[in-house]
Amino acid sequence: MAIATVTLREALAVAYGQNCTHASLHTASPGSTGTSEVTGGSYARKAVSWTPGASDGQNVGTATFDVPAGTTITHVGLWSAVTAGTFLDGFAVTSQNFATAGTYTPTITYTQS
Repeated sequence: MAIATVTLREALAVAYGQNCTHASLHTASPGSTGTSEVTGGSYARKAVSWTPGASDGQNVGTATFDVPAGTTITHVGLWSAVTAGTFLDGFAVTSQNFATAGTYTPTITYTQS
């Protein structure tokens, strides 16, 4: 049984994207505060480009990061700002090791059920 109408689920998914404006990469679980964020090289948090679904309660975002050499990415975090801000959410990704500097573009999907 759904807890909300389709219209409300879509509004909540869009609000999630409006609050989670920036993403970060992490080398371990960010916990509830955003710890283990990548540092060094040209790394910086990136603005998330969100695309809401067609009234399906889903919002999909992307961001492309510069990753320094010698970094293993295990998690993505979501923040309210590019620097400082409030850590709002995080999730595990398939671990990816960057022996040399490179770029990483995770797909960020939020589904309100």
